[in-house]
Amino acid sequence: MPTYQSPSDGTTLAYQDYGTGTPIVFVAGWSLYSDMWEYQLHYFLEQGYRCILPDRRGHGRSDIPSGGYDIDTRADDLAALIELLDLRDVTLVAHSTGGGEVVRYLNRHGSDRITRTALLAPAIPFMLQTEDNPVGVPPALAEESLRQLRTDRAKWFADRAQGYFATHLRPGTSQAMIDEEMKRCLSTAPYVALTVQREALMTDYRADVAALTIPTLILHGLVDQSIPIELSSHQAVKLAPHAVLKEYWDAGHGLYLTHQDEVNSEIHTFIKG
Repeated sequence: MPTYQSPSDGTTLAYQDYGTGTPIVFVAGWSLYSDMWEYQLHYFLEQGYRCILPDRRGHGRSDIPSGGYDIDTRADDLAALIELLDLRDVTLVAHSTGGGEVVRYLNRHGSDRITRTALLAPAIPFMLQTEDNPVGVPPALAEESLRQLRTDRAKWFADRAQGYFATHLRPGTSQAMIDEEMKRCLSTAPYVALTVQREALMTDYRADVAALTIPTLILHGLVDQSIPIELSSHQAVKLAPHAVLKEYWDAGHGLYLTHQDEVNSEIHTFIKG
């Protein structure tokens, strides 16, 4: 895989780059890396697009530094790749925590190179309950989840696997696919997984979302147990002036896999439109 150096601390970061058409940059969700997009990659390459898929620091094939997991550094890592490849007319596609990285990137670096963004079950605008954000996750519940992740990470993922794919509503998802995605999640270094998860829960993206100036498509499942739609996308579309939300009644957090045909078609129509 090709690599580049983080402008913040020189960390070596890996990415995949296929095709020669209009570029799409795919930003992975928390504890996942670029291979999570395999079914989007196949589809959009066949449609004639260039697909760039970075592995964030500490994930996949990128180096695992001791620091730099704050949202600003991760957004700057993304910016460095886009600038290195001199990408223009970019569509940014992101999942979950990657959605936070995209909106922070746009707020810090602007949208001169970016035409539009598609966010799948994004962890925005603010996950934590505060006095001015009553719909968020109560702090005690967030800390308990982090405690469980810290003390038995494998069980934390196993307990959430079926809900991640909403198998009670989408029974066609194979156990092999579920196992493969859980394996990817567990491949991330434990310290990195815990640190980035805490960042995702505690970071306030409301100003970033309100500052979005480009067309934004949000796709989210109504039965998402990881990032409930009521405290995330329903709030984001109230803040983002150019955002459109498409809901899936039978989708959990892993809609990029369980609803791959619908998701790919929605993003493709959005790009063409």
